[in-house]
Amino acid sequence: LRDNRIELVRASWHELSISVSDVSLSDEGQYTCSLFTMPVKTSKAFLTVLGVPEKPQITGFTSPVMEGERMQLTCKTSGSKPAADIRWFKNDKEVKDVKYLKEEDANRKTFTVSSTLDFLADRSDDGAVVSCRVDHESLNSTPQIAMQVLEIHYTPLVKIISSNSWPEEGQTIILTCESKGKPVPEPVLWTKDGGELPDPERMVVNGRVLSISFLNKTDNGTYRCEAKNPIGRNSTEYVLIVHDVFNTLLPTTVIPSLTTATVTTTVALTASTTTSATATSIRDPNALAGQTGPDHALIGGIVAVVVFVTLCSIILLGRYLARHKGTYLTNEAKGAEDAPDADTAIINAEGSQVNAEEKKEYFI
Repeated sequence: LRDNRIELVRASWHELSISVSDVSLSDEGQYTCSLFTMPVKTSKAFLTVLGVPEKPQITGFTSPVMEGERMQLTCKTSGSKPAADIRWFKNDKEVKDVKYLKEEDANRKTFTVSSTLDFLADRSDDGAVVSCRVDHESLNSTPQIAMQVLEIHYTPLVKIISSNSWPEEGQTIILTCESKGKPVPEPVLWTKDGGELPDPERMVVNGRVLSISFLNKTDNGTYRCEAKNPIGRNSTEYVLIVHDVFNTLLPTTVIPSLTTATVTTTVALTASTTTSATATSIRDPNALAGQTGPDHALIGGIVAVVVFVTLCSIILLGRYLARHKGTYLTNEAKGAEDAPDADTAIINAEGSQVNAEEKKEYFI
């Protein structure tokens, strides 16, 4: 052996050792050691040189990628002997469905290995780390890795979150519109039943949050939140139903005023006074923040019944007073006061003019 890379390490009658530095593929082959005795004795050994694969590279990625587009990423490494093994990972999870290709290099001793990962881009892949791992026996259990961070653009994903699952009259509800997209969506748009918010004083929009105070039945409807970015737009809806507030005082304050009403002068006035006091004590449930009250339709029905009973009482009282306007005497009764008997009274009534000026008959 005559090469500057080969050095004699040990030489004795019992052992001959050499070292080869900067090993190359050309050093592969059969080596022979000879002992010049009579006869000559030899020993042979075959040296195998491994080809270390080059650092892999990932190609085929162009940023950004739109959601739904097909992506083909290729990982390639050269100079391996024997051929290296390539494995794909997405966020540390191995991907099995890949294509593998092995080609022999020009020196006909090493190999170029490539692998292709083919998949459809999804919004869940945004920010995912795709890695190509090359395993080879020459790497001493330390694989070579190439990585690529994916950037996927997609339309906004919209969701409405309510602060109150059972909204009641007089309360406040907060609707939060969560929108996630890439690029980041523009400020969201709130609408009600396909149009603008009808009451800006109570319906306040702050960024992605819609706050509705002093709820009432007019707030019932479908609220829509829409978000958009340069890729597209998306929206979602929330159906608001405002529920009644149960009032336990209603049966004891209103109904007695109806059950005690009678058609007499004294009771009719009492019923009218009680009804007025009861009517004035009922307040609008929307007058103050957080104040609740009975349903407007129920109050209107009760007030109408009270008014109807009061009017009937006044009419009956009027007719009673009109039909009993004082006392009067007919012509047949004239002179009956001083007559000793009925016959005399009749005779006095027909011909007598006594007290004619004092007692007169009126028709009302």
